[in-house]
Amino acid sequence: MLVRLEGFHALKHALRFGATIVEVMGDEDEIERMRAQLAPDLTLPPITPGPEIVTTAERAHYDLPTALERPGPVVYLEEPRHLGNLGAAIRVAAAANAAAVLSTADPWQPGAIRGAAGLQFALPVLQLDAPPKTTRPLIAIDPEGEETQVPRHAILAFGSERHGLSPELKQSADALVRIPMRAGVSSLNLATAVAATLYGLVVDNVNVSVRE
Repeated sequence: MLVRLEGFHALKHALRFGATIVEVMGDEDEIERMRAQLAPDLTLPPITPGPEIVTTAERAHYDLPTALERPGPVVYLEEPRHLGNLGAAIRVAAAANAAAVLSTADPWQPGAIRGAAGLQFALPVLQLDAPPKTTRPLIAIDPEGEETQVPRHAILAFGSERHGLSPELKQSADALVRIPMRAGVSSLNLATAVAATLYGLVVDNVNVSVRE
């Protein structure tokens, strides 16, 4: 299956993380100028003349068991409502070297690709209806949780921008954890919540028992 990547940054990330490029369209001189300035480590494929920088690439195929074997936390997004936020969460997870991003929404939709700047190629991203059954603890990030740290190998579940996590997911979680926030501030943007958790709460040597 082919995906459309818009702009130079998406092209840069696709090339850097091994995407199979089918075609790149745009102004060759402008793309070369941006490559020299922003990504001198990369070699550009042939450029087809066009008014905008648009890349056609083969969608990456990821395997869930292999993704779960990767080191680092797994981000699970339940019913994200805004594809731009989904993409931004993928971008944050890639920067934080998370193991994978799992989502009930398709992470390869055009809005999500734009929001991630093509970083779907940087780490496994998969669509799942529910968190996977695994030896990793399932941590629900929720305002009703405790202010504590979470283990680096956890699955971190984040709810929708408006409604949060479902009661079913919170009930099945091994722990509920909240992000410390100033009094009077009730919520964070989805991608901001993912960033705050990955960079502020995830640590080594914290144990959470997994429910049988």
